[in-house]
Amino acid sequence: MKQLFDTYLFRGTDKSANNRIALAPMTNKQSYDDGTLGEDEYRWLTRRAREGFGIVFTCAVHVQPDGKGWEGELGNYDDIHIPGLTRLASGIHQYGSLAIMQLFHGGARSPENLIHTQPWSASEHIFTIKNHNIPVRAATEKDITKVIQSFTKAAIRAYHAGFDGVELHGAHGYLLHQFLSTATNHRTDQWGGSVQNRARLITEILQSIRLHLPPYFLVGVRLSPEDKYNYKGIDIDDSLRVAEILKDNGADFIDISTWGSTNPPQKYPESTKPIITWFREYLGNEIPLFVAGEIWTHQDAVNALIAGADFVALGKAAIGIPDWPTLAKTKTPHITKPPYSTAQLSNADVGNVFIEYMRRWDNFVSDGDI
Repeated sequence: MKQLFDTYLFRGTDKSANNRIALAPMTNKQSYDDGTLGEDEYRWLTRRAREGFGIVFTCAVHVQPDGKGWEGELGNYDDIHIPGLTRLASGIHQYGSLAIMQLFHGGARSPENLIHTQPWSASEHIFTIKNHNIPVRAATEKDITKVIQSFTKAAIRAYHAGFDGVELHGAHGYLLHQFLSTATNHRTDQWGGSVQNRARLITEILQSIRLHLPPYFLVGVRLSPEDKYNYKGIDIDDSLRVAEILKDNGADFIDISTWGSTNPPQKYPESTKPIITWFREYLGNEIPLFVAGEIWTHQDAVNALIAGADFVALGKAAIGIPDWPTLAKTKTPHITKPPYSTAQLSNADVGNVFIEYMRRWDNFVSDGDI
């Protein structure tokens, strides 16, 4: 039976995680406008490595200027980013953690005021956010060719900077998700229609990275298994097939963003099986699975492993509890949940910009002493 503090050697590589606990990739806005690494982002990530997270994922890192999703976002579209990325990988490795960079393009979710051009996606559509209707143009073949090259070049930079691998962000309504989604991909060419065609962009990126980098460099994919919020067009059965396609094309891991690690699929509410179990049973045991969503306690993590995950990816719990792995090792029954005071967050090496960003989350940040 899998244990939370078992090591894990990724098949066909020399990459070994010293436990099954990962820091999930999270938007934190702590870098500079040109995409270079900020001090607060460095401290936030390396602190979690120091506290014992076996794998540290970066936030989503944009691979093109027109794919930027928010202010203060870490970038990897130019060699100017390499010094900071090299420092970051080294800082994470200093404490024995694996360093994995999440790569993405915002697509329709790239604000025009940040990218200074019209956002683009799989198909022309209107993207609505906060009562704003944003016209989005359809990708040309030139756009698609360029973005495949950009993801590949970003992976090559990550490799030369010392990262152990990359994760392609195919979740949460960003560009790769938009190609997978029947709500935003209405194409009738090779990039749309069937599940195979809608998965073609992410598969082509995966294959291109594989072609240019050694086999021991990890390449995984994050997926949203079904609809969430206003990001529609993702079906659980299609997602299982997409994961199988990615596995067959050499993905080293699949990261499932479930929003609740014990939740059954919305499509099959009568099921007693968590979503991660559906992926495990469909894919078999040949590929490692990460799962995220409402994992707070040691028992939550154990339950996720029992359900079929190989790794748990902690998001909100890792923000306020940087020493979560230590507490889990001692099986501490009580974990402090939000709201977290600004002092507690600062002591956890969360910068002021990140703290202000999290104020939009219900009952997460408190100005008082808690």
